[in-house]
This record gives sequence, structure tokens and C-alpha cells, in this order.
Amino acid sequence: MKKYVVLSAGLCAAMIFTSCKSSESAYKQAYLKAKAQEEAQQPVQRQTVEQNVVVPLEEKTVTETRVVDNADNVAVRQENVTVVSGAGLRNFSVVVGSFSLKANAEGLQQTLLNQGYNAQIVLNQAVQPAMYRVVATTFDTKAEAAASRNDLQTKYPGAWLLYAK
Repeated sequence: MKKYVVLSAGLCAAMIFTSCKSSESAYKQAYLKAKAQEEAQQPVQRQTVEQNVVVPLEEKTVTETRVVDNADNVAVRQENVTVVSGAGLRNFSVVVGSFSLKANAEGLQQTLLNQGYNAQIVLNQAVQPAMYRVVATTFDTKAEAAASRNDLQTKYPGAWLLYAK
């Protein structure tokens, strides 16, 4: 008798666990709900597409820029900068750091001054956000600046040449 009770209890448990599958109607309800949400969002998307307006281009005159000789294939950036801290720039300068915070630029300037460089800070307000450029050295000729940049790139990878407008 005990065998039949245990066997029937096991059979009932097996039937209970196998009958816990999700029914097809639950899947169908979830699908219909997702479809309704998708349809509710489509009119909003159509409105935004229809409301797009094409703005005419604003014509601007080309300003005169001075062409810098690049026969030696040394890249030079041309920027309109103002001296914030330092003696002043010559034609070509070696920039070793660019910062949006003046305090960070001053920290690098102090490090360069301690290493014996005549470091300066210049400000470029044409870019957003305005950038404080830390200039390690400045020269009259491009060749001198390129040689200095090559030396500085060992300590400051990414150093680049600046031609100040």
C-alpha cells in the first residue's frame, strides 16, 4: 500500500511540474502589448520627420591666411592665440600640452620652468571649450622649432608645432 501512495504522489508531482508551462495565450498577450506600444510610438516619429526644416547655408567670406612653407613635411597648426603667461611668442612654437583648465596649464608650465625651459601659456578662444596651450620653446624659424619638437617628443609625446597668427 505504501508503494502505491509513494508512486501516486510522485506521479502527481511530475504532472504538476510539467503542467507549469506558459500557455500560448500568455505569449500572444505579450506580443499584442508590444505591438500596441510600437504603434503608439509611430505617429510621434512621423511628426518629427515632417517637422524637419532645412536651414539655408550662411555664406561667409574667406579670410586671408598666410601660407607657411611646408617643404620639409613638418606639420604646423596655425591658430590665433593670445599670451596669458610668458614673454611672448616668436613665429614657431612647440606646444607640449593643451588644457581646458588654466590651473592644469600652469602646473605643466611650472614643471617646464623647473626643467630649464622658457615655458609660456597661450589661450586659443576659437575652439570650444577654450584651450590653454603650454608652449615649451619658441623660435623664429621652422627648422629650429622642428628640431626642438623632436627632442621634446621623448618627454612629451604628442608635442606639435604652432604658428601663431
